[in-house]
Amino acid sequence: MRRIVRRIVQGVFFRGLVNRTITRTNVVDPAAYGVKGTCVVVANHSSHLDAPLVMSGVPRYISRDLATGVAADYFFTTWYKKFFTQLMFNAFPVDRRGEGANRGLSKKLLAAGVPLLLFPEGTRSKTGKMARFQVGAASLALSTQVPVVPVALIGAHEAMPRGANWPRPGRPPVVVAVGAPLRARGNEKADAFNERVEAAVRALYAANRYRIQD
Repeated sequence: MRRIVRRIVQGVFFRGLVNRTITRTNVVDPAAYGVKGTCVVVANHSSHLDAPLVMSGVPRYISRDLATGVAADYFFTTWYKKFFTQLMFNAFPVDRRGEGANRGLSKKLLAAGVPLLLFPEGTRSKTGKMARFQVGAASLALSTQVPVVPVALIGAHEAMPRGANWPRPGRPPVVVAVGAPLRARGNEKADAFNERVEAAVRALYAANRYRIQD
């Protein structure tokens, strides 16, 4: 029942926020449709539009149960923030302060077949420039042996930068570029895998930047 309510609310909210306030272009690598089982979706992070954009842009079989990792110290501080975030984004807490907020929940969700959305930069960019990826998402995918689906969000910062409460007028262009899944190679370490994941997101960003430029 909760899943049905969430999907209805997401549909109404995403159509209203994403489809009516921005001009979205989805670019999906055909290999992304071939993911079998669960996965970890990773994306760059510069706007509160990011989670709705990813959920609207990845293949449906990923988005329908996608759980979004959110900062426990921001979104789980009050009951109403927690309720809204869980309802809208099927959210689970990500511990940015070493306070044990996650308690192994990420692995439990993946084991239950729930795909995860994580933002490896750890916070929204203030300038739109991509920061270095923290190793947590790659390490999680490595330890659970699930693929990583890289996503580049282009134009989200320009459409609704950090500190803004609503997208700017004029339905600004935004691109959601979904890449081919990545898997850890043999004895590849988490740091090396993380570098490949970050490089894939940056490559997607660079290859599709022209789509929002005049």
